[in-house]
Amino acid sequence: MTPLSVATLTGERCFEELFDLTDEHDVGHIRLARDADLVVVAPATADLLAKMANGLANDLASTALLATTAPVLAAPAMNPTMWAAPATRRNVERLTADGVAFVGPGEGLMAERGESGLGRMSEPLEIVAAVEAALGAAAASGLLAGRRVLVTSGPTHEPIDPVRVLANRSSGRQGHAIAAAAARAGAQVTLVSGPVAIADPKGVSVVKVESAREMLAAVEAALSDGPPVDLGVFAAAVADWRVEGAAQKIKKGAGGPPALALVENPDILASVAKGPLRPKLLVGFAAETENVIEHAKAKLARKGCDVIVANDVSPESGVMGGVRNAVHLVTSAGVESWEPMDKEAVAEALAARFADMLETRS
Repeated sequence: MTPLSVATLTGERCFEELFDLTDEHDVGHIRLARDADLVVVAPATADLLAKMANGLANDLASTALLATTAPVLAAPAMNPTMWAAPATRRNVERLTADGVAFVGPGEGLMAERGESGLGRMSEPLEIVAAVEAALGAAAASGLLAGRRVLVTSGPTHEPIDPVRVLANRSSGRQGHAIAAAAARAGAQVTLVSGPVAIADPKGVSVVKVESAREMLAAVEAALSDGPPVDLGVFAAAVADWRVEGAAQKIKKGAGGPPALALVENPDILASVAKGPLRPKLLVGFAAETENVIEHAKAKLARKGCDVIVANDVSPESGVMGGVRNAVHLVTSAGVESWEPMDKEAVAEALAARFADMLETRS
């Protein structure tokens, strides 16, 4: 698209140069940065993401991004190899920690002949939906002001011996995003995190643990330390079983593989639901590979919580360890299914919904 096309379609001037001599006194890049309620970067190329992550400002776009205090939404678009490159992954992690929201990328054909994969820019309507969610989140800032929120996130690692663990593929992205969204909405947030490879969210008190038993102890400590917790969101993928671990590294032997004796782990969600320090609103997660809604309804009744956020984590869904999620909110009143969204957008929407639910319980 040409600048003339953009100006014609929007009825607004299209800015191109960092310093425009016709109105240089206006310091245009600062005004653009300050006037916006939301800055959308679409397409967000690998180069521009690198500039944003490292604070470079050598053109109008990067300078306005560095100068803005408004929320930023990026829609990445690049070759799949570039999206998967370690440098790009580091930049995305840093930007996420800095509060930048992402929509996409999606999978599909690339401009390069015969290439396809993850890196295609999200469709326009999907970007519009993310913009609406981001603006709604900004407008909802303060919805959880004065509330105490406890979130669990990530996997647990259960020792088999001193060097091996029993683990799962949870990345912690959804739980961390929920903690960040709650903090942006004004809550005092404690995040109990299993082992993850993503940055700690800003404005959140983080307690890092390894095993399910350590996570339970950290949750109990958070519940008993300070004012009552208003909202508990238990998004962690806690291992149901642990191994009766060996004191020394297990060696290969002529007798074949060792027999691993499994012991059931404590049920953190059910323990909190039945305990004296139960949060006013208690939310559990159900990661399922089949019969998602049916299993979630059963879990809601079995655990004694108020809400189950259910999702399909079968390999073909790409949810476990991925950047997008499609959730179902299961309560005693019924089931509400949401369209697939970026995990940050899901988190913002959940934070707003939980704030509404808390209001009805006050």
